[in-house]
Amino acid sequence: MKIISIRENPDYKDIAIKYFQQSWKSVLPIIYEDCITHSINARNSLPQWYLLDKDNEIIGCAGLITNDFISRGDLYPWINALFIDEKHRGNAYGSLLLEYARTDAKEAGFEYLYLCTEHIGYYEKYGFKYIGQGYHPWGEESRIYELEIK
Repeated sequence: MKIISIRENPDYKDIAIKYFQQSWKSVLPIIYEDCITHSINARNSLPQWYLLDKDNEIIGCAGLITNDFISRGDLYPWINALFIDEKHRGNAYGSLLLEYARTDAKEAGFEYLYLCTEHIGYYEKYGFKYIGQGYHPWGEESRIYELEIK
């Protein structure tokens, strides 16, 4: 099992763009293309994009970004786009990406990590605590979770 940072491995850029686009079909494809392309030479520590490789097959992804299109701009960084291929779910592979993002956030000097989701019960297993609701520009709301980085 290997986590690939796109910033550290820019030769994976096109693979990452395609994987994120296929995994999150509700997001306009240009969003991931633009975000991932510009993250490689970003001036700051964010954004970061990750792929999860198992036996030379990409089976998951996640991002670490400044805002996940949510009203709480005072909170950051955010884990977003966490995805594990359906046939690989149930093996806690998502936790590997969560931990990698947590480590990157800590190394960048952040004390907390956030995410927004409608899932209840999954992120709590990894120490995230529900802190309230946030609102998206398209009119929906999401649960916001926080993890203190130790």
